[in-house]
Amino acid sequence: MAEELSPAEDSAQPKEAVPPISVNAQYTKDLSFEAPTAPRIFAAMQQEDPDVKIGVNVDFMEFEDNIFEVVLKIEATCTVGAETAFMLELEYGGLFTVNVEDEVRGAVLLIECPRLLFPFARNILADVSRDGGFPPLMLGPLDFAGMYQQQLAEQNQAESVGPD
Repeated sequence: MAEELSPAEDSAQPKEAVPPISVNAQYTKDLSFEAPTAPRIFAAMQQEDPDVKIGVNVDFMEFEDNIFEVVLKIEATCTVGAETAFMLELEYGGLFTVNVEDEVRGAVLLIECPRLLFPFARNILADVSRDGGFPPLMLGPLDFAGMYQQQLAEQNQAESVGPD
């Protein structure tokens, strides 16, 4: 004989947990690679070590209710002496459903979401620089939490100074 649950007993069953972050899509929004001094720069790289400067930025905007677009922007410039070997710019985006309290939403969007995007963006940068004739650009792990804390500190400092 099958047992039936009354509505009261049924409500005691655990509800399906809603994940705090869901990745809906990932995509390359913008990608640019330039090697303005190729092919002569390859000889210069044999004589002198290249210098690579990296810039990273993260932006987000609400797409729909609880769905946000997060864009990881990475710029790399490689120079050898005074010559530019290459410039590489990538905007790698993701669409995320974020189910967290408002107080922590900013941290999730600027720390956890880019952390999920980063390995894919890193791979694109390595492939594009290698395909451009250079050694693959291999980025180490990025401290998105530190970047977020720095951004908060700068905002707090700007607010405390304020207009006179």
